[in-house]
Amino acid sequence: MKTIKDILYILSLPLIIILIMTFKGFADDHKLAHIKAKNPADSFAVVELFTSEGCWSCPPADELIAKLEKDNQNKKLFIMAFHVDYWDHQGWKDRFSKAQFTERQRQYAFWMNLNTLYTPQLVINGKKEMVGSETSKVLSGIQSAMLENHPANLLLKKEKSEGNLIQVSYTSRSTARHSSILMALVQKRASSTVSAGENAGKSLDHVQIVRELQRGALKVKDMFSFKLPETQGDWEIIAFEQNQQSGEIIDATRISL
Repeated sequence: MKTIKDILYILSLPLIIILIMTFKGFADDHKLAHIKAKNPADSFAVVELFTSEGCWSCPPADELIAKLEKDNQNKKLFIMAFHVDYWDHQGWKDRFSKAQFTERQRQYAFWMNLNTLYTPQLVINGKKEMVGSETSKVLSGIQSAMLENHPANLLLKKEKSEGNLIQVSYTSRSTARHSSILMALVQKRASSTVSAGENAGKSLDHVQIVRELQRGALKVKDMFSFKLPETQGDWEIIAFEQNQQSGEIIDATRISL
């Protein structure tokens, strides 16, 4: 037979849960605001989200990086969304997906000794991975990355452009071994109305969509060429130096197009 104390405890559980969730929400909002405002000179966070329009659990992760990107004043926060292609057989072809991006995620699985690929997966500075929709873990991971010091050795410059053809050069003072330079052509925002698959009937908004990724051996100076898709909107190039033995991202910068 339940006592009055037991009954009061049972009745109070929903209130306790609500209070905990409310406090957690306030804490997450504070972290989010802090990340977007803070701009330490010698630190950065490269955030890579592996996602797909064909994955029912991906929209919350897409929404989280959209919150990070909205009104972002932190010039050292670099966000990239890689749309993988292994969900495309579920009835909906993600127009942003590429096998190359799946291979990049597979490379992270090798570097991090993971047994499987999954979405939404989020990787920070090439060193730490987590479920991309777990807000508190993602924000804490970014905050931790921002506490690390890194010398800024990478500079970008937009060279000549003709129509939708652009050239971007870089210079680097890095002396790190086993490094490559990667440049991502990023579409700032887009949306899709999904008519099939796990997200059928949903309108999905995207930010920081990687449309092309190029890689080369790190040099003192070199140049990359890109062809912008026939799509209106804002674009940028995110360039970063990455250790090809460990996956650690050593430096990063960007330039708007």
